Amino acid sequence: MHTILINGSPRAKGNTRLALDTMAVELEKQGISTEIIHIGKEALRGCIACNYCKTSPDHHCVFKDDILNEVADKLRKADGMIFGAPTYYAGIAGTMKCFMDRLFYTSSDYFRFKVASAVAVVRRTGGLDTLHQLQNFLALGETITPPSQYWMVGYGMDRGELEQDIEGMQTIKKNAKAFAWVLKATEAGKKNIPLPENEEHQFMNFIH
Repeated sequence: MHTILINGSPRAKGNTRLALDTMAVELEKQGISTEIIHIGKEALRGCIACNYCKTSPDHHCVFKDDILNEVADKLRKADGMIFGAPTYYAGIAGTMKCFMDRLFYTSSDYFRFKVASAVAVVRRTGGLDTLHQLQNFLALGETITPPSQYWMVGYGMDRGELEQDIEGMQTIKKNAKAFAWVLKATEAGKKNIPLPENEEHQFMNFIH
């Protein structure tokens, strides 16, 4: 089994990466291979709602000059996925938001009942808002989100400070352990219990 972790921080080796490294170590202990992809440094456009991906081969995004389609293909094939983000003005950093919008718009159909989790890192406050924003994508993508003892928010500003947040680190580790268990349980369950039949999405607009 394989899990991909996405680092949405502009800092390649900051506290967001530390949170993801911590989770990767726990997953590796459970025999689950991992790969961390750093997208926070990339130049990524936002979604322009052109709907090209709905009819294009492989449901790829119309923009071919950045890493979105390449990373989306990897995430579609992975058994699990984890998204990490720092907190900017009580929300997801801009590059990460562009990535998540385009990723889930092109690929949600591939993520249905995939095991997924999210973690936010914050200096002082706003981390819960960032976490909720990430979790909104996971919910609408119909993913399975493992639990932990508390919200998946870690505290720290300078590199490595997250390690001093002992409760945050424990929460992150417990989520990773639950992630491994849910991943194995769902994989075993698929052999005997079919996934729920998907239905065509019925859209309803309240202004006509």
